[in-house]
Amino acid sequence: MPSDASAPVARPEPEPGRERRAAGRALYRSSLRILLKDPMGAMGLILVLVFVAMALFAPWLAPYDPIKLDVMDKFQGPSWEHWAGTDQLGRDLLSRIIYGARTALGIALTSVGLAGLGGIVLGMIAGYGPRWLDAILVLIFDSVSSLPMIMLALAVITVIGPGTDTLILVVVTVSIPAYARLIRAQTLGLSSADFIVAERAMGASSVRILFKHLLPNVVGPLVILLSMDVPIIIMLEAGLSYLNLGVRPPIPSWGNILYDGYTSLRSAPHMVLFAGAPLVLSTLGFTFLGEGLRDALDPKLVKGGA
Repeated sequence: MPSDASAPVARPEPEPGRERRAAGRALYRSSLRILLKDPMGAMGLILVLVFVAMALFAPWLAPYDPIKLDVMDKFQGPSWEHWAGTDQLGRDLLSRIIYGARTALGIALTSVGLAGLGGIVLGMIAGYGPRWLDAILVLIFDSVSSLPMIMLALAVITVIGPGTDTLILVVVTVSIPAYARLIRAQTLGLSSADFIVAERAMGASSVRILFKHLLPNVVGPLVILLSMDVPIIIMLEAGLSYLNLGVRPPIPSWGNILYDGYTSLRSAPHMVLFAGAPLVLSTLGFTFLGEGLRDALDPKLVKGGA
C-alpha cells in the first residue's frame, strides 16, 4: 500500500542526560547573570580576577626582580621608576607586592581546595554511609573543630618549623571538619529525596548516586563557603609571616612586606600603605564574591532572575 504522506513523522524523544546538561547550562547562565547584576558581586569578581591575574602573570607584570637588592636606592618614595617606592634594601615594592599575590593566593587556594576535597569525600561518606560510621566521623569532626586554628598553627610550627607546607597542613586539618559537616548535612537531606529513592529502586550503585546525583546538588553551598574562607587564610598567612612564623624571607609575602613597613615606618611610611592595600582589597574581593555567589546560587533567586 502507498504510504500516507500526511502521517506525522515520529520524532525521537530527547535523552534524559541531554536534558540535564541543558538544564545545568541554563542554571549556570542564570546564576552568572544574577552575579553580574549585583554591584557588590561584580566588584568582588573583578577584584578576585585582578589578584588571580597578578599571581599567574607575576613574572611578566613585575617591573623588577622582587629579591634584587639595591641598597643605594633604599626608602625611595613612589616615582615613575618605582611606582610604589622601594624598601629598606632597595627592592622594588610593587614587584614584591605582585609576587606576594602569588604566595598568598597559592597558599589560600591550595589550602581551601585540599580541605574542600577532603570535606566532600568525608561528608558524603558520613551522610550516605552506615550510621555507625557517621557517628565515628562526626566525633572526629567535633574533636578537630574544637582546636583553635591559631593555637594549633603555633603548636605545629613550633614542632615542624615555619614554612608554606606547615601553614597549608594546619589550614587543611582545621578546615576539613567544617566543610565535611556542611556536606554531610546536605547529603542527609537529599538521601531521602524522590529522585534518589528512584535511582536506588532502579538498581543504581552507591558510587553513581553519590557522584552523579548527590555531588552536583551539595557542592554549591561549599563553593560559597570556600570563597568566603579564602580571605581568612590570606590574613592568617600574612599574620604568621608578619611574626616571622610563616613564609620565610626572601620569598615575597604581604605579611613580610607589612612587617618591613612597620619597622621602617618613620623612614618610609608609604611601605605600610602599599603593603596593607592588597590585604584589604583581596579580603573585600573574596567576601563580596562569596556574598554574590550565595545570592546567585539560591534557587529562589535564580528562578526569579531567569
